[in-house]
Amino acid sequence: MLASHYYKGKIEAGCDEAGRGCLAGSVYAAAVILPEDYQNDLLNDSKQLTEKKRYELREIIQRDAVAWAVGIVTPEEIDKINILNASILAMHRALDQLQVRPEAIIIDGNRFKPYKDPVDGNPLPHTTIVKGDGKYLSIAAASILAKTYRDDYMNDLAKEYPQYDWLSNKGYPTKKHRDAIRQYGITPYHRKSYNLLGDGQLSLDFGE
Repeated sequence: MLASHYYKGKIEAGCDEAGRGCLAGSVYAAAVILPEDYQNDLLNDSKQLTEKKRYELREIIQRDAVAWAVGIVTPEEIDKINILNASILAMHRALDQLQVRPEAIIIDGNRFKPYKDPVDGNPLPHTTIVKGDGKYLSIAAASILAKTYRDDYMNDLAKEYPQYDWLSNKGYPTKKHRDAIRQYGITPYHRKSYNLLGDGQLSLDFGE
C-alpha cells in the first residue's frame, strides 16, 4: 500500500513527469495535492497500469484531489535548456497552477531545483524520492495525470503525422519511429538535441 504523505501535517504536493525519453513532443508534468490520510488501493506507478486503468484513475484523481495541475515544456524549450531542466520546469509550471498552495513537495526521481512560493518567494521544503511513484499516492497520481494528458497530446499529433506511429509509441524511440525519421525527416515536434536516429549523431540534415 502506498503512503499518503511524506511530510506530516503539511499540505503536500506530489510531482512526476512523462515523456522525458521521447524523441518528439513536449514533456508533461503534474502536481497533485491529495487529502490528508487519503487512501486508494488502485493507485500505482502509471507504468504498472493498463491504459484503460490509467484513464479511469485520472477521473478519480481529479475528483478526489484537493488540487491538481499539469505543466508543459515544448520541444523548442527542451532543445534550449536540456531535458532535465525541462522536466523540472514542467513540474514548476504545474505547481504554479495549483489552486491550493502547497507547503511541501515530493518529487519522483533524484533531481529537482528549489521551488519558490509565488506569494512570498520563499523556497518550499522538497524531497526527491527514487521510484516515488511506487511509494507515495500523490506522486503516483501525478504520474497518471502526466502520462494520460501527454498521451492525449501525442494522439492528436499522430493525426497530423501518422507515419511516425505516435499512436502506438507516443514519441518514444521505437524502431518504427526511427525508420520513419530516416524516411520522412523530422517534424516541428521532434527534439533536435536528441540522438534521433540512435547512431550517435546529434545533428540531422533534414529540412522541416
